[in-house]
Amino acid sequence: MCSRSRALLSCLVATLSAPLLVSAVRASRPPAPPQRRGTYSGFYDPMDGGGSVLTQVQNTYPPGLGEPINIIISAYSSSAVLQNTVDNGGLINYFESIGFSTECLGQHSGDNQAANLGDGNGYLNQTAVIRWDYGDAQIGTCEETLDGGNHFRYWIQNGPSENTGAVFMATSYEMPIAEQHNIVVNGYNLGRDWLVGNATAQSSIITTSNLTNASAYSGSTSFNGYAYHTTVNYVSGLLQNTSVGINHYDTVGVNGTNAIDGLVAVMTVNITSQPAKTSSAWRSHRPLTPYWVSLVLLFLVIVASS
Repeated sequence: MCSRSRALLSCLVATLSAPLLVSAVRASRPPAPPQRRGTYSGFYDPMDGGGSVLTQVQNTYPPGLGEPINIIISAYSSSAVLQNTVDNGGLINYFESIGFSTECLGQHSGDNQAANLGDGNGYLNQTAVIRWDYGDAQIGTCEETLDGGNHFRYWIQNGPSENTGAVFMATSYEMPIAEQHNIVVNGYNLGRDWLVGNATAQSSIITTSNLTNASAYSGSTSFNGYAYHTTVNYVSGLLQNTSVGINHYDTVGVNGTNAIDGLVAVMTVNITSQPAKTSSAWRSHRPLTPYWVSLVLLFLVIVASS
């Protein structure tokens, strides 16, 4: 199926007369610096404000299961990185520097999930879903949608009570669309650690079973003229080492292991260099017409049913 999927995808992309470019919210004023408490770590614990580090997933069995928010981009990061934009080295450009991009041709697939970050906003659906781009930031996420891979949903802690600007990410490695995008064995932990490996440019895969709350990594990436240095510290105490309450608990945690190991990767991202003169003209967004939307949806249906 993969070879046929890639052939269909190549044909689809070849028909586009101009590149389809990712869109994102334009940069706005950065959030005010948070009032730092003694235990402040670049974010506020959602549970302190009545929130949760598990998402709300629709139509689970049994009802009420969630997925772990297992990566946090700290508010100690460069202020530009915390802006939800492709411009000026912002969050989307950073995601692209570590091998991820926005959804296939700008079209959301899959169910929404909600999270309460304890910031006064209550439960909100994800800001966006970001997918592994297979080496192509513009159309590579179409392959992830078809063949599966690493992906995450994210939310920004910017409510009226706790406006830190920290980015909370629910990361997992999923199966192909033909298998309903279920999560692979140990896929929550592996998705987190493989993203960390990309973000810190590790020369070998991080061994998940060796991680503790003292594990740390750092390294550099770049994209579109911006260079980033990412420092990662694994922390415990936000999530539990458990299968209780976790979506896909019966297939993700097997052979006596829990679905999640209870660790959260806290990332601090700093811009270390940038272009002498920035321009976003090349990233201007050409909206999809109804024709292209229909074509993409038909393409996905054909592949999923083949």
